[in-house]
Amino acid sequence: MRLVLSLWGMGWALFGLVAFVITGRPGWAIACGVLLAVAVTDLCVIVHRIRQGPHYQPGRDVPPYEPDRGGPGPPEH
Repeated sequence: MRLVLSLWGMGWALFGLVAFVITGRPGWAIACGVLLAVAVTDLCVIVHRIRQGPHYQPGRDVPPYEPDRGGPGPPEH
């Protein structure tokens, strides 16, 4: 979902950048350019994390945690 939102934001920021450059509003064009840079950076981070794969997933040899039975906690010192 974050990937789709990043692409959506990139599209609108690019559209705003072009529209404000054409209409001669440099302040808004700069704001859209900064937003476009943030969206592109976010997209790069998302793609990098997707390509890394599931790092923190335990393997089949790791047993599941025992459920909390509501007993007393660890002894206090």
